[in-house]
Amino acid sequence: MNQHRPNNSRAALPVQRRSSLSSLEPIDVTPFRRPSGWLFIWSTILVVWLISLLPWRLWQPAPDLLLLVILFWCLNEPRRIGLTTAFVFGLLMDVHDAGLLGEQALNYVLAAYGAIILTRRLQRFSALAQAVHMLPVVVVSEAVTRIIHAWLAGEWTGWAWLWSALFTVALWPLADILLHLPQRRQDEIDAGAG
Repeated sequence: MNQHRPNNSRAALPVQRRSSLSSLEPIDVTPFRRPSGWLFIWSTILVVWLISLLPWRLWQPAPDLLLLVILFWCLNEPRRIGLTTAFVFGLLMDVHDAGLLGEQALNYVLAAYGAIILTRRLQRFSALAQAVHMLPVVVVSEAVTRIIHAWLAGEWTGWAWLWSALFTVALWPLADILLHLPQRRQDEIDAGAG
């Protein structure tokens, strides 16, 4: 019987090369962001809600700043801001606009749900990439509410709402800069102390 014994010499093993994938860096090399304070989150939502009560919103292509801020916090702080917040502020906007009750609430809830679903995917992307991913979420949620409105009211309001959705998403990078400003300042203070 021929018995083969394994050769334990290292010369027989091929040299393992490092994969080129190991040299890749993550998209965002900054450390995980610390959570925002609940007082700051709610104050930004309340301030933008008050701004949204002004008559500039009557211009149909105007961006929906309240939706933008709610989506931003749903994406970045999903444990603090969620569907309930979106629903309540949507109802408040419905009452203010004296439109069909639940129309804005449905729009806000659908968009917030889309943001929460994309949370894990988008948290490490840049603000511009997040805006690109959020564009279909905002357009689809607005389209669903416009179709339901057209069905219930018996009239189509036109396509000017599409500009509003585009302007809302175009402001995403600015919202990222402004709403993460306290965190960036705290990181700079911590870096200076270290």
